[in-house]
Amino acid sequence: MDAAAKPRRVPRRISADYLQRAAMYYLERYSAPAEQLRRVLQRKIVASCRHHEQDPAAFAGMRDTVVARCVASGLVDDTRFAEARAASLRRKGQSGRAVAAKLAAKGIARDLAARSAEGGEDVELAAARIAARRKRLGPWRRPDRPFDRQKEIAALARAGFAPALARAVIDGEAEPDGLEA
Repeated sequence: MDAAAKPRRVPRRISADYLQRAAMYYLERYSAPAEQLRRVLQRKIVASCRHHEQDPAAFAGMRDTVVARCVASGLVDDTRFAEARAASLRRKGQSGRAVAAKLAAKGIARDLAARSAEGGEDVELAAARIAARRKRLGPWRRPDRPFDRQKEIAALARAGFAPALARAVIDGEAEPDGLEA
């Protein structure tokens, strides 16, 4: 029997216990804010209701109760998630704007996302240098590649860095941060 002929698994009927177990299983594998957990549980509810011909709206209260229970027990903490995710994205060279946008897309409140994405000029400069190094721009450009200053500045600006900061990184030196690869 090939993979195309394999029958699809029947979704389970929704119950409070099932949603709680699904939430716990998801949170064992992933760190998530409350809104992300709500979306995951809603997808499970919709899939089950589609198969069992039920109304998904009937389970909204049950879903919200499970999410509230996870928040109350400390398994879900939006502030902790936002700070950890922002730090991770900064280490990858993401700008403050990009960090705030990605946190907001995960369901973090815009004011919390903005606070978590803040870091000051030093943090933004370090992230811009990491981004330039990862993209092989400015002082990290390969010697065989032609230098087009405006395109390189534009690449950093599109990544969310201020144009003045992008110019400083592109025109700067590779040595000061000591992160040579």
